[in-house]
Amino acid sequence: MQVHLNPLGAMDLLSQLEVERLKNNTESEAFALFRNCCLAVLNVGSHTDSSAEIYEQYKDFSVNLLARERGIKIELTNPPASAFVDGVIIKGIHEHLFAVLRDILFYHTRRSAETKARELLEPRQLTHTVFDILRNARVIDATCVPSMIVCWGGHSINETEYEYTKEVGYQLGLRGLDICTGCGPGAMKGPMKGATIGHNKQRIRSGRYLGLTEPSIIAAEPPNPIVNELVILPDIEKRLEAFVRVAHGIIVFPGGAGTAEELLYLLGIMLKESNAEQQLPIILTGPRQSEVYFNEIANFIQNTLGDEALNLIEIIIDDPAGVARKLKQGCADVRQYRKSVGDAYHFNWTLDIDPQFQQPFVPNHQNMAALDLHLEQDKAKLAANLRRAFSGIVAGNVKDEGIRAIRQHGPFQLSGEPVLMQMMDTLLQAFVDQGRMKLPGTAYVPCYRIIR
Repeated sequence: MQVHLNPLGAMDLLSQLEVERLKNNTESEAFALFRNCCLAVLNVGSHTDSSAEIYEQYKDFSVNLLARERGIKIELTNPPASAFVDGVIIKGIHEHLFAVLRDILFYHTRRSAETKARELLEPRQLTHTVFDILRNARVIDATCVPSMIVCWGGHSINETEYEYTKEVGYQLGLRGLDICTGCGPGAMKGPMKGATIGHNKQRIRSGRYLGLTEPSIIAAEPPNPIVNELVILPDIEKRLEAFVRVAHGIIVFPGGAGTAEELLYLLGIMLKESNAEQQLPIILTGPRQSEVYFNEIANFIQNTLGDEALNLIEIIIDDPAGVARKLKQGCADVRQYRKSVGDAYHFNWTLDIDPQFQQPFVPNHQNMAALDLHLEQDKAKLAANLRRAFSGIVAGNVKDEGIRAIRQHGPFQLSGEPVLMQMMDTLLQAFVDQGRMKLPGTAYVPCYRIIR
């Protein structure tokens, strides 16, 4: 099967020089990344969260770029049939493919070796890179008022939790709030699905469903078709920075290691003294049956990062409307704060993020074993190291490179202060017992080993 697709979105107006540069990328390493991300987008709705399984299943899939006077076309060979209805590609998936082209290939042609080198040295350059990617994707709207609610949570949640995320999204939509998630299934899809109904009831035709992902996770968590603005950041650190820079409020639903990583990243930043005046509501919420999960998370935060970190969050159980009301008011507070300090509504420039939260962490066996996991250190540094540990576990669970490393060398080994290792072991085992590490029905073999 072979399909030709015309350009959509930001890629529908290119110069001939840009078309030529894109075509010249077809032999580059970036093009292999582009091919894998296209496959991930086409494979939405798959019943596996293993990137390696998806790439193995569709070894005969290929993608090519066709240069035309009117722009550039994408040629697909042997794409997954689930992306088509009666032989015609689903419009949302069509749009997402050109978002992949924009963010993987087009951006790589603009990003010089000099820029990459500066990113390693200058935190401001890293923040500019995040902004530039979002601006190039046309998701930065200087005229907007604060209304973007970032929703974090697991791809592997039970039906009751999923329905709860939809109800929260519905209540947010009724109040005119927009949704940003990691754009995959589970707690990333539910809020968007609910918000579409709330927006339609209020006759809001401009509802935004922003999905932020990155190349190493996109196959395991392919963008759901509700996403109408898709952005692929180069790595998890830039993805996390994009989340917190565009957010006017953050919800954390039940999840596993990835959700813990996101929360630790956020708390590590918000603990910094220079961010003490920031207005950014953070609410952890779920149905009544998830209360134990949130108690475990709260205990871990309190025992590792202290009461100061615990005071940054609010836990609301089984009250979707209450969550939405809090965030509606929170957006008003964010607007007032940004106005008072002269910050932009659409991108939080004044949020002070340390380089330890920006520099990419490569989750290999050597780096995982070398993490400084001791309680007696600066809380922000501890949060950064814990974030890296959970990031490595996510890589070993679902990312192609991490899965291959585990197969070759065995589980990652995490060692440190015995008390902290016990806390981590208890939390991770709770995730395993609750089925939060892999999709339901999949036997979980830990990709890590805690050494006390």
